[in-house]
Parts: sequence; structure tokens; C-alpha cells
Amino acid sequence: MGIASRDSLRAWLRAPGSLSRRLARLGQHFEVQILRQGTHPLRAQELKALGLPRRGCTFVREVILRVDGAPLVWARSSLHTTALAGPWAALKGLGAKPLANLLYADPRVKRSELQPRRLSRNGHTRRQMQKQWLHATGAPPSAQMLWSRNSVFSRGGADLRVMELFVPDLAGISPKLGGGRQGVRTGCGSKL
Repeated sequence: MGIASRDSLRAWLRAPGSLSRRLARLGQHFEVQILRQGTHPLRAQELKALGLPRRGCTFVREVILRVDGAPLVWARSSLHTTALAGPWAALKGLGAKPLANLLYADPRVKRSELQPRRLSRNGHTRRQMQKQWLHATGAPPSAQMLWSRNSVFSRGGADLRVMELFVPDLAGISPKLGGGRQGVRTGCGSKL
């Protein structure tokens, strides 16, 4: 596959609502694979997005979203741990359920504008994703897996940042919720 650009992934980077729901429409079985969940340091982009001081504990959840076994999205959610005792307490017991179950079921949750962002090829987030992706899938991620979308969800005065990083194969697939299954070719030659 060619280079996945911001333009070719534009529909996914701008699609409102639940990404999990959109992905689930691409196949028979949608799955959330938890890679890491717990207290970890926040990164500079997260501190900036959440407006947090440089000190304090943070809760991070990193997952791969799969459709019919094929990994399509690597996602990282982060928030200050004080929010786990308050508005985002349900995140601790979420397990392998989609984060969307918390975000879109509660009308009090507000979402910021979606912000597309190209990852640095050698940045910390990309290196972390590559290591986890290889361990979880047995194959390295595409070198073109660089485009993400970022947003902040607010509830009860506490913010949760979500970053979703897309495989380039999604560039040729519409993220629309209507209609039937679309089918996507993965880098392994299988079709979703």
C-alpha cells in the first residue's frame, strides 16, 4: 500500500462519535485488546491537552482495536488519577469493553474538537506503540502508521484525553455508520 496521508485518512480523522462503533461495522467481530493499563507518567502533549501540572500521578490505558482479528487502531487514553475517584471512576472496571461505552452513554460527557496529528517517526509515543504492536500482533506496524486523532472528553470538571492511531489500510475504507460491511485488506493479505 502507498503512503497514508492526512488527506487519505481524513474521513477517519474527522469522523464524529464512537470509533469503536464505526470499526465494528467493518466485520463480524470487534475486540479491544488491552496492552497496558495503570499509573504511568504523562507525556508533554497530554499535559498540555489536559492542562495538568508536571507533577502527580496519571492513569493510562493503551489498547489495540481489532476487527475479525486484524489490528486497525492503537489507542492511548490518559487522565489524572484523581479523576478515577470521581467522574471517571468507571474506567477502572472497564476491562476489555470499549471506552465508547463510557463516553457516549452519558449526556454529561462533552468532547473537544478532533485534532489530527502526525506522529514523529522516532518519538516516544511511536516507539511505545511499535514495541506493543510487535508484541501483541507478532509483526511490526506499518512504517506509514503515523496519523492519529486526539480529543479531550470532559465530565464533572475532569478531563480524559484519547489518542487514536490508524493503520494506513483504513485510508481506502469509509468510516460511515450506515450501510453494510465494507471490507478492508490488511497488510497480511486477508480481507476484513
